[in-house]
Amino acid sequence: MKAVSLFSGGLDSQLAVCVIKDQGIDVVAVNFVTPFFGADARFGQAARQLGIEYHEIDIGPIYLDVLKNPVYGYGKNFNPCIDCHAFMLKNARNFMQEIGASFLITGEVVGQRPMSQNKSSLKAVEKLSGCKGLILRPLSAQILDPTIPEIEGWVDRSLLLDISGRGRTRQMQLAEHYGIKDYPTPAGGCLLTQENYSKRLRKMFSLKPDAEVIELELLKLGRHFYIGDGVLLVVGRNHTENERLGSLAAADDYLLKVNDRPGPLGLLRALNPDETANLELAAAIVARYSDARELPLASMVVNRPGSEQITHFSVRPLLPSEVPATV
Repeated sequence: MKAVSLFSGGLDSQLAVCVIKDQGIDVVAVNFVTPFFGADARFGQAARQLGIEYHEIDIGPIYLDVLKNPVYGYGKNFNPCIDCHAFMLKNARNFMQEIGASFLITGEVVGQRPMSQNKSSLKAVEKLSGCKGLILRPLSAQILDPTIPEIEGWVDRSLLLDISGRGRTRQMQLAEHYGIKDYPTPAGGCLLTQENYSKRLRKMFSLKPDAEVIELELLKLGRHFYIGDGVLLVVGRNHTENERLGSLAAADDYLLKVNDRPGPLGLLRALNPDETANLELAAAIVARYSDARELPLASMVVNRPGSEQITHFSVRPLLPSEVPATV
């Protein structure tokens, strides 16, 4: 007998795997990757420590439609949690069928997240995913309706658990029992639950509804300024972000930097093709965050990745009171 675990790498998903493995069931872990969550090296490491097979599946491009058109709406920010969980389970079911597994497991605990992990929400997820009866939640199974694996005797329901609520005492005790010591914090790592990132994403979609996955990577980086209705300037905050911005630059973007002083890289992109990029204002903002901020004039260098032409000009760095609001 084989089961597929929707595996986040967190403590609850690890414990769910252990509880099912204790019944002699082979567990295969799958982690779904989007621009907003997934693909952390710690997840694969956790799976290896549990002695289970681990797969990462990129669903980023097809996930965007779920994000933009959720059946059950959004949480506090731009997080369509019910639709998101259902979509992942639907894809996990497809993977389950591909590898010849019989059911799905998750580490969800009833009541741990009041909006997305109450009994009503869990039923909505099951209905929307098309996985009725196949989703076993080992940590809370005894306070939920029996699933097909329990009814058919594939697993012993009496050996499953009845954990509920936001407390972590029983999970910590189980972690000690199973020797699990390293796991991410339960706060979650989904960018869609973060207020600032959600604002950036809504703004991007309002200006460019058909934005592709690679374009959304910019939203994770730097300071964001809109210096026109559809012109985005991203200013790196450190060397790592500067390098990442350079790697994400498209042929039509502008890359701006102070020529002779340490400072950030700025990436200027017209999201609306009818908008004209204001290079002088963008350069003045970039200069403001460089070591040339106190100079009367900063020497700037500007290039476009799709052209060999390099432009040099001087600009007055903006005063702090002149810097536009960030997004």
